[in-house]
Amino acid sequence: MARTSLTLSSPSGRALRGVSNTVLVLIGICFALPLAWLLLASFDPAATLTLKWPSALTLDNFASVLTPELAWLPLWNSVQLSGGCAIITVVVAVLAAYPLSRYRLRINRPYLYGILFGTCLPITAMMVPVYSLFVSLNLIDSITGTILFMAAASLPMAIWMMKNFMDSVPVVLEEAAWVDGASMMATLTRVVIPLMRPGIAVVFIFVFVQAWGNFFVPFVLLLSPEKQPAAVSIFAFFGQYGAVAYGKLAAFSLVYSIPVLALYVFTSRVLGGGSALAGAVKG
Repeated sequence: MARTSLTLSSPSGRALRGVSNTVLVLIGICFALPLAWLLLASFDPAATLTLKWPSALTLDNFASVLTPELAWLPLWNSVQLSGGCAIITVVVAVLAAYPLSRYRLRINRPYLYGILFGTCLPITAMMVPVYSLFVSLNLIDSITGTILFMAAASLPMAIWMMKNFMDSVPVVLEEAAWVDGASMMATLTRVVIPLMRPGIAVVFIFVFVQAWGNFFVPFVLLLSPEKQPAAVSIFAFFGQYGAVAYGKLAAFSLVYSIPVLALYVFTSRVLGGGSALAGAVKG
């Protein structure tokens, strides 16, 4: 401890700390400036790309945006797509991660490598055969079909993350439940899943946020304007010949971010509070 304090108090240690603080401040400014522009432009009736204080604060941008056609229907479509994708992905990922975590099979390592390879596939490379498949199955412009494809695209990373969280649950707890006569599915639902709620919350938020900001897949698979999510309908604020309604775009962006923030607060309070494994095993 004395050696560490001496190092930090030395001229080289103070210089290193100063450089680190400067780099962190610069990174913080890079993130803060766009957020500041977004906040100020949403209240500016004549917003431009310049970061400036509005000449007159007004809520006209929000009044123009908060309509059923521009905001409520696209946001509801985004909730359907993202929520359905996250729920399906989490359920399937739990069922797939359980045998990978609990059984030592020869196919485990090749299967995990295959999952890892699946996370590296670019979505743009898959959309041509997927579009052809959707046309042949008559699933084009179907919210249900889009949800299923987005869930399938999110599964590789979700399974990988879920297995790592499930590995932290002691097997002895399941063995105790088996001794008491519990079945494998009962052990999974009543012992393993309650103990890994924070991990499930992390995977759910990860998948939901990815689906919430996904533009390319709904843009290709959903053709009707009334079925498109907010990530696609945001193009309504981009006019022809480079004309952009910056104030309305900023106001819509703030409204667009509220559901994700609310989901994060809800899941962190309900599912992520504390460690469920504390005191579970006496050793």
